[in-house]
Amino acid sequence: MKNIVLLILLSILFINCQQEEIVFKDAFKKYNETEALAQSQENESGRMKFKLIQSKYLDMNAVFKPFQKELNNFSEESYEELKPLILEQEIPQLQKNVKEGKLSYEKLTLFYLYRIRKFESDSTLSLNSIIALNPNVLNDAREKDKIKTDVSEFSIYGMPILLKDNINTKDMKTTAGAIALADNKTSEDAFIVKKLRENGAIILGKVNLSEWAYFFCSGCPLGYSAIGGQTLNPYGRGKFETGGSSAGSGVTVAANFAVAAVGTETAGSITSPSSQNSVVGLKPTIGVLSRSGIVPISSTLDTPGPMTKSVIDNSIFMNAMRGFDKSDTASKNIEEDYIQNGFRNKLENRRIGVLKPLLLDSIYNSTVEKLKKVGVEIVEITPPEISFDGFVTLLNIDMKHDLPKYLKNNANKNIEVKNVNDVVNFNKFDSILRAPYGQQLFEGIVNDKTTSEEFRKIKKNLNSEGQKYLQALNEDKLDVILSINNYHSGIAAVAKYPTLTVPMGYKDSGEPVSLTFIGLPFSERNLLEIGYAFEQLTKVRKMPKNYQ
Repeated sequence: MKNIVLLILLSILFINCQQEEIVFKDAFKKYNETEALAQSQENESGRMKFKLIQSKYLDMNAVFKPFQKELNNFSEESYEELKPLILEQEIPQLQKNVKEGKLSYEKLTLFYLYRIRKFESDSTLSLNSIIALNPNVLNDAREKDKIKTDVSEFSIYGMPILLKDNINTKDMKTTAGAIALADNKTSEDAFIVKKLRENGAIILGKVNLSEWAYFFCSGCPLGYSAIGGQTLNPYGRGKFETGGSSAGSGVTVAANFAVAAVGTETAGSITSPSSQNSVVGLKPTIGVLSRSGIVPISSTLDTPGPMTKSVIDNSIFMNAMRGFDKSDTASKNIEEDYIQNGFRNKLENRRIGVLKPLLLDSIYNSTVEKLKKVGVEIVEITPPEISFDGFVTLLNIDMKHDLPKYLKNNANKNIEVKNVNDVVNFNKFDSILRAPYGQQLFEGIVNDKTTSEEFRKIKKNLNSEGQKYLQALNEDKLDVILSINNYHSGIAAVAKYPTLTVPMGYKDSGEPVSLTFIGLPFSERNLLEIGYAFEQLTKVRKMPKNYQ
C-alpha cells in the first residue's frame, strides 16, 4: 500500500514538473509578423519601414529559464496586488514601501520579471526591449533583503536596474546588438556598473539598442539590432519611433520594466529615446561618468547617463554611478551630491533662453507661456548660423581607433573581430541575418582616410561652432537654453555641454514630446533642479495606455 501511495505522489510530482516546463516553454512563441511588416510600409518615415520585428537570433525562453520555478509560483493575483506599490512609483516611495514591510527587494524584482514576461510574450504587445536577464538577480535581491539596515529613501540600494547592452557586466554578455559580439562574456564590470553594485543596485538585465549605438547602418530603423530585433515604442507600437540609440533603455523605463535604465550618448542617444518615450534622460558633461568597459563610438563625445521616470530618480541614479576612474582619460573627480538637501520647487527668478525658431511649435510655445506665468525671465534667442562640417568624420576616426582598444582591453579574448574592418567582413558572410539594412556607416569608417592633423582641426572647429551656437548661455547669463527632444543634441555634444530632457506633452497623435534643457559644462545639479521644478509645475508624464 505504501508503495502505491509513493508511486502516486511521484506521478503527481512528475506531472507538476511537466506542467511547469510546459508553462515555461510556451511563454514565448514566434508569430506571423507579415501583417505588422505590411503596416509598417505605410509609415511616412523610411526608418519606420521594417524588414523584420522579431529577433532571428534571440531565444527569450532561454533568457527566462533561470526564473522558471519562481515565476510559476508568482500568480497574476500577486502581480495585481503589487502594482499600486510599484508602477510609476519614485525611488523614495519604493524604499518607503520596503521599510514599512509592504514590499521587499525580492518581490520588487519578481514583479519586474513577471511583468517583462507578461508583455514581451504577448505578440500584440511585445516591445522587443530585453536582450538578457541576470541569472543571479533573484539571489541578489534576497541578499539585499537579508542585509538591509537603515536604507536611505534616496538610495539606489535594492533597486532593479537595466543596462544598455553596450555596457560590460560580468554576469551577462555585452553584444552592442551585434552578432559579431554575441559571445562577448567579459570578466569584469564596466566602471559605472561597479559603482552601481557598490551602492547596492540590483542589475536586472540588458536592453536592446540600435546596433553599434546607431553608427552602423544608414537610414535604418531606430532601435533595431541583429541580436534583439526591432524595439517598439509603447506609446505607439510600430507607429512612433523609439528614438535611438538607447531605445531599449527608454522603452523599458516607459513601460515600467525596471526602476530605471542606463543609456549612452554620443549625440542624442539618450535625449532622443527619452523624449520619444516620455522619460527623463540626462546626458552629463563628458568626464562626469566613466566610459571604461563600454563599447565605444567616440572617446571625444561618448558618455553614459541615467534614464528614469522622474527627475528625483535621475539624481539618485547620478549619485550611484559617479566616481573618478583613472583608466578613463576624460574622467573628473566630481564631488557634487545631486540630491543633497532636495530640490526647491520654484522657477521664479530663473533666466532661461528660448530659441525663436522653435516658438512656432505649439507645445513649446505654450510651455514657454507657462514658464512666464510663474516668474521665469524669458530671453528669446536667434542663434547664429554655424557649420557642422566634419561631424561624421569625427565619429569615423574616433571609432576606427577606439573600437580596437575596447576589443583588446575590455572584450572577451575569444572574440575574433579586432577592428571595424573585421566586423564588416564578418557580416558579409550572412548579411541577411547580420546586417539586413546594410552596414554603410561601418564601410564609411573603413574608407575614411582623414589624417591626424585634419582630424584635430575638425574636432577643434566643431567644438568652437557648438559653443558659438550656445553662446547666449554665457553672454546673456542664462541658467539654461530650452530645446525640443534631441533637436540640438548634436550641437550640445560637440560643444561638450550637458542636456536634460523632461516630458513636456503629447502631440494629438499621442506621440510624446519633451523639453530639453541645455546648460554649461558641469552644471548637472542646476539642470536637475530646474528640470524638477518644471516637472512639478507641469506633471504631464502618463503611462502608455496599453502597459498599465
